[in-house]
Amino acid sequence: MIRVHGGFANKLYRLDTEQGSFAVKELNLVDNRGTYPVDDVFRFEQAAFAAGIPMPEPISAGRDTLVHRWVEGETVPEEPVPAAFAFEIGEILARIHRLDVEWTHEPIDEPTPHDWRELAERAAATGQPWADELASRVDTFLAIAHFVETCERPGPVVLTHRDIQPWNLLARGGRPVVLDWELSGMLDLSGELGSTALSLAKGPGFDDIQPDIFRAVLDGYVAAGGMLPSPGPSWFVFMVGGWLGFTRWNILRCLAGGTASTGPDLALSHESVRNGLRGLPGLFERLPDLETLIS
Repeated sequence: MIRVHGGFANKLYRLDTEQGSFAVKELNLVDNRGTYPVDDVFRFEQAAFAAGIPMPEPISAGRDTLVHRWVEGETVPEEPVPAAFAFEIGEILARIHRLDVEWTHEPIDEPTPHDWRELAERAAATGQPWADELASRVDTFLAIAHFVETCERPGPVVLTHRDIQPWNLLARGGRPVVLDWELSGMLDLSGELGSTALSLAKGPGFDDIQPDIFRAVLDGYVAAGGMLPSPGPSWFVFMVGGWLGFTRWNILRCLAGGTASTGPDLALSHESVRNGLRGLPGLFERLPDLETLIS
């Protein structure tokens, strides 16, 4: 198998055989952030593929290994996508949300992390290159954690992909292919729509957000029969909370040091920490402005 580098959480390989090419993903079970409901996700993927959702064909799923048929396509850069591409993503979401799939996994609500001051002290004591940056933003991260903990989620809750971001998409003939379904599960609809639409409407930061692309995702969702939830901060709390947890997870990996047997390389964890320390405060400050994208 040939290693394909660049994954943020797991390790990916390409396997070429006489029966075709396959993507083999080695799941990080050493320090992953949650349980992986193998049977539920695989059943969900099979139903989505059978319904014509553009995605790699699911071949097999085990406790630590996922196999899909390899799909050729162009990577989607982290920049505003074309309006037609965004519209089709909205349609795909509506189709996914209509799938009738049994989901037996009971979600476990992890407590929102409030140990940012302790993490900053440990980072300083171990000489982490971003320790000063974390220390200067402790109060901001505590405020972000409070927002995530107290923000009301109005519902409805849907079974969905939960992670449609540029790095989990391919473009084939200018049209989207949805990858990486292992984070699938139940989620408040507003959080799924807000996270997806914002990620497709912006560049690496938040200085280039195109409202027409954001709206194109929502227009596609409605055109395919979906109903939009009421506007409010709940549209962005899932994105903020997910990024908060991801940043903390990578901080802990950096504090542990060494090279983990699974998951991202240590250098990628350091990069992810820096991105979180700089990007999350910017996203948090812009929440009032982002709510205007919905209305």
